[in-house]
Amino acid sequence: MKSALEGKRVVLGVTGSIACYKAVDLASKLVQVGASVDVIMTGAAAQFVTPLTFRSITHRPVVTDLFDPDSELSVEHVALAERADIVAIVPATAHTIAKLAHGLADDALTTTVLATAAPVLVAPAMDAHMYENAIVQANLEALKRRGIAIVGPERGRLASGLWGWGRLAEPATVVGHIAATLGRHGDLAGRTIVVSAGGTMEPIDPVRVITNRSSGKMGYAIAEAARDRGARIILVTTPTANALPVPACVEATVVESVAQMRDAVLSACAEADVLIMAAAVSDYRVAQIADQKIKKSDEGGASGLTLHLVENADFFPEVPESVMKVGFAAESQDILSNARKKIFSKGLEFIVANDITMEGAGFGVDTNKVTILDKEGGVLDLPLMTKYEVAHHILGKVAGALKRRT
Repeated sequence: MKSALEGKRVVLGVTGSIACYKAVDLASKLVQVGASVDVIMTGAAAQFVTPLTFRSITHRPVVTDLFDPDSELSVEHVALAERADIVAIVPATAHTIAKLAHGLADDALTTTVLATAAPVLVAPAMDAHMYENAIVQANLEALKRRGIAIVGPERGRLASGLWGWGRLAEPATVVGHIAATLGRHGDLAGRTIVVSAGGTMEPIDPVRVITNRSSGKMGYAIAEAARDRGARIILVTTPTANALPVPACVEATVVESVAQMRDAVLSACAEADVLIMAAAVSDYRVAQIADQKIKKSDEGGASGLTLHLVENADFFPEVPESVMKVGFAAESQDILSNARKKIFSKGLEFIVANDITMEGAGFGVDTNKVTILDKEGGVLDLPLMTKYEVAHHILGKVAGALKRRT
């Protein structure tokens, strides 16, 4: 599975906001991940962006008029509504939100929404004072009560020059919400999964730390894929070197040291079904952290600096037995034998092993080459693939193990 949206039919409703330009980017992103996108534009939206723009991006006709003889809706007004996997209105103006809240159907977009059985997602965009208006808020609450997903808005500088709530959610965020909405009934629906990611950092002094090369990309891919299969995700992450954005619809806690990760993971596991430890946890920490920055003159000149390190305790045994545990083994030699030892010493359901010296499978890349070893002795050797695809193989085994437990 290269994308949760591959092969999905998305009806993208675009209404009359200056934020229409972001809808073009959204349509492009959806097409890039394999979705089929049908755009319905209101008359006001066409004042900001031309239908030709969307047609050039989606390679499909754009609907602008309920009675347009060239529109599929002119033949059967529920044509798009029936075949849609999801209807996403991005951006959604206060006027369109009001019409949806009161069940009005006076154009192609609102008619399609009323006619569809597919989930509906609305991303508001408007001036801050308009968004804060009690009527708009009441209309949004009415949509939420009816099961319509509301994405955003975000806080920021608006076209009016004001700074406040009303800025359209970024296209990447909307794509994440669409994927989460489509996957809410997946094979991990109703499950809570804790995922750790990144490399922990142990302080030497207020400036320096001991850390490792983990980028966090594997953990983030697992969080995203699990979300796309319907799970509730709690991501315990270190600050990643490449500032990875937290996937949409994922709860995140940022930690630095092993002690902080331990506390956050154990707290999250109190309500979890599965723990997937993809983080690279530091084996050692400095015995005595300096209160002030260690100066070069204090380091003994040519004699260098000596640090006394102590071993960090493994907190895996503290995880409740009711929580299924999945581990990772990033190794440079004796990959499988080293990984196999950890399955039983840590009480794992299975472990994901990879050779960090292999091209395309080490730290900081978007691909991985792993072997999955389970406690029954099973071995699944996977070819080089994206980390998102690897994540789905891992989660497939998780889903199967959870089903057997049930």
